[in-house]
Amino acid sequence: MKRAKEVLHEDYLRSLMFGLQDGIVSTTGVVVGISTGVSDKAIIVLAALVAVTVEASSMAASQYSSEKAVHQMDKSGKHNDNLYIGTLIMFVAYLMGGSFSIVPILVFDQPIARILAIASAFVGLFIIGYIKGYLVKHRPLRSAIELFIIGSIATAVGIIVGYLLKV
Repeated sequence: MKRAKEVLHEDYLRSLMFGLQDGIVSTTGVVVGISTGVSDKAIIVLAALVAVTVEASSMAASQYSSEKAVHQMDKSGKHNDNLYIGTLIMFVAYLMGGSFSIVPILVFDQPIARILAIASAFVGLFIIGYIKGYLVKHRPLRSAIELFIIGSIATAVGIIVGYLLKV
């Protein structure tokens, strides 16, 4: 972990954190929302895999476009990160984040799968928040709790919408 602190460019850390957090929260919202409204495992898995793949691709494309704009605007030369590396980090991090809630859906049946998907997402958010706090040397436990709370609120939205629109 010490080596990661030394070589991790701040823009890559942003891509990593954004991808992991958004991958966990968005995919968990989709998985839990759909599994609350639909009981067919095949539909839930299909929706989750389509969502995480499309979202990871979209996030990577947006990462590239937005960072390129920053590089073009920056006249100081401060932004020297590789756009392709940042894009790849975003894509892979998003897929990894999404896997926190997809794996329980693949392995278990409802309603246990939904509960484990939520629990897995919350544990993932807490761990990622802690690691981020450690890497930036800013109160890891507080960072973990903060990410856990933010992610919990976003996940709750998916649960509520799925419950309200149940078919």
